Amino acid sequence: MALQSVWFLTGLPSDIINSLEKDLENHFDDEMGDSKLINDVLDEDIRKSKNTWIPTTHWITGWLWHYVQAANRNNFLYDISFIESESMQFARYGVGEYYHWHSDTSIPVQYKPQIQTSAKESTTDDNYLRERAAIENELVRKISFSLQLSDPDDYEGGNIQFIDESNQNYIAPRQKGSLIIFDSRTKHRVCKVRSGVRKSIVGWVLGPRWK
Repeated sequence: MALQSVWFLTGLPSDIINSLEKDLENHFDDEMGDSKLINDVLDEDIRKSKNTWIPTTHWITGWLWHYVQAANRNNFLYDISFIESESMQFARYGVGEYYHWHSDTSIPVQYKPQIQTSAKESTTDDNYLRERAAIENELVRKISFSLQLSDPDDYEGGNIQFIDESNQNYIAPRQKGSLIIFDSRTKHRVCKVRSGVRKSIVGWVLGPRWK
């Protein structure tokens, strides 16, 4: 049976992670908004945090995809295709913020176009987006990942907590640069942050529907 979760201490130098964090702050912080659920519903009884979307053209994607493929090859052996919606979530949890128990497969796949085009190109790109959406509607989330961007000494609380097959709880590593990769069906939560700020990059890998 495939393991439900696996994590890597990526070995990326701290200055790389620091550069990534600064890059995200400089280019995406202004786009941060309240984290919403399916159909743009804001429900702070379930999730309270801030987030925005990073296109998979960002340079960090290649690093993350390398580790996802390694985890899949060595643990899951799933038929996977690509990262959902050509985007990843840049998430920020401040004091009092959280994401209650959930599994990522309980959230329907949604296509969130990240392409900005001129009017001249719009017809071609609209066709592409429709085709891409049709493809994604035939896929499901199989693997989820979360890259820890914050130093664990910079915040209290905010742990990623999982429930395994035997109904036991366990905490994911907090070390900056840790990449947590897990079966999207695994129940998990982000505990309430008691002080400081926790930041991460989160994404979902799609594959053909289970048979």
